[in-house]
Amino acid sequence: MPVHLVERRPDVDVDTLMAGLVPPPMFARTSFDGFQPDPAEPSQARALTAMRAFAAEIVTPARRRFRRRNAGIRHAASGNTGRTGIYLDGGFGVGKTHLLAATWHAVPGPKAYTTFAELTQLAGLLGFTRLVSELSRMRLLAIDEFELDDPGDTVLITSLLARLAEAGVRFAATSNTLPDRLGADRFATEDFLREIQTMAERFVTVRIDGPDYRHRGLAAPTPLSEDQVRAATTGANASLDDFVALLDQLAQLHPSRYGALLDGVQRVGLLDVVPAHNESVALRLVVLADRLYDRQLPLYASGTALDSLFPPEMLAGGYRKKYRRAVSRLVALAAAAQTPSPSCE
Repeated sequence: MPVHLVERRPDVDVDTLMAGLVPPPMFARTSFDGFQPDPAEPSQARALTAMRAFAAEIVTPARRRFRRRNAGIRHAASGNTGRTGIYLDGGFGVGKTHLLAATWHAVPGPKAYTTFAELTQLAGLLGFTRLVSELSRMRLLAIDEFELDDPGDTVLITSLLARLAEAGVRFAATSNTLPDRLGADRFATEDFLREIQTMAERFVTVRIDGPDYRHRGLAAPTPLSEDQVRAATTGANASLDDFVALLDQLAQLHPSRYGALLDGVQRVGLLDVVPAHNESVALRLVVLADRLYDRQLPLYASGTALDSLFPPEMLAGGYRKKYRRAVSRLVALAAAAQTPSPSCE
């Protein structure tokens, strides 16, 4: 019999959360050598070179870097004194997360890898002071999907990065928004320009372009029937839930526990999917989509097509990039479920 996520109440302690600040399972062995730039997109090769150089700067002691520079060897990520991080800016499915994880793997610990959302969630759970204390020990902090959603995030993250930079922490980040445009269309960014600009000045920005490889020739799968979903999710390693009931469950859990909700699950079934009816529900679905995609869980769903999960007005609003990323990932998981193939990332 499948398990029901709505019956689970995961409780994850702080030490476990901190120990879990590593790349998701699908990137557990990612390397620079495994990244294959698209010859038609020169920015991908440039991004690979820049991230390799950035990791080498962290690994190589300062004295050796000085000698190498005197010997005429230059690093692609250097040349911006005072900047403590590198920032990959690009669209969905162009390889940003692969390069970020490869950078993390190339740097010896202590180090931490997190999504931006998880980082802000940790701040809420631990408090700012303890989070600074925990992360100040790190040689590298890698932040995937960097974004500023509200004024509170802006103040929190700019303050956090400042404190960590003082402790010698280096940063690597990915985003689909240029750092000086973070927060645009979401809140009155003109009131926080100083904070945003100060944060942006900590990074060397590297652009990476290309089509979303998750959707190269890929159309959103036709929703399955309820019987098909049930048949595909038999067995103890599968989950099966009514979609609306799962939404109610998500509202009762802190987003930092969504990953633990999926522990031991290898296939996910959702019955009677309906479009998100408000922003709070939609943003929780984004986090769930990320956790499903992290684990590469085949997704079987009936009801509304997954590319219609977010209404048009949401896809035109301030969080549109979050929602489009979630659609990209969910569609890839559903397509992989119906047509088994190698990893969709």
